[in-house]
Amino acid sequence: MEQLVAELKKNLPFKETTVVGDIVIIAAKQPQMLVYAKVGDIVRDESRKEEWWQVTLHLLGIPLQTVVWTLRTAQFTGQEIFTMGGEGRFIKAIRFEESASPAQPAIREFPGKGNVRKSALRIVK
Repeated sequence: MEQLVAELKKNLPFKETTVVGDIVIIAAKQPQMLVYAKVGDIVRDESRKEEWWQVTLHLLGIPLQTVVWTLRTAQFTGQEIFTMGGEGRFIKAIRFEESASPAQPAIREFPGKGNVRKSALRIVK
C-alpha cells in the first residue's frame, strides 16, 4: 500500500486539507480499488470522546454510490494510511489547477444567419 501511495503522490497534485466539495482519490488494497469521490459532508461524530468525523463520500463510479465513513482528520486528509476491515485505505483531496485562459463560453456565435447566438449544446432524441 505504501508503494501505491508514493506513486500517487508523485503523479497527482494533492491538497493538504480536505473540505466539503473537494474531489478526493480513494485507494484500497482489498477490494482493489482506485476511485474518485466528491466529499458531501464532514460532521463531528459526537458519540466518540476523541476527534472523529462522519465523512460522506459520493463515489464517482458506475453505479454512483454514497458512503459515510467514520474517520479521523489524519485519515481523510491523506496524512496516514488506515485500515477498514483489516485492509489498507488511503484518501486525499486533489488540487485542480485554475486554467490560465478563460473558460470557453457555453454560447458561441456562428458566422452567417446574422450572427445569431446559438447554444453549443443540442437536444438529442
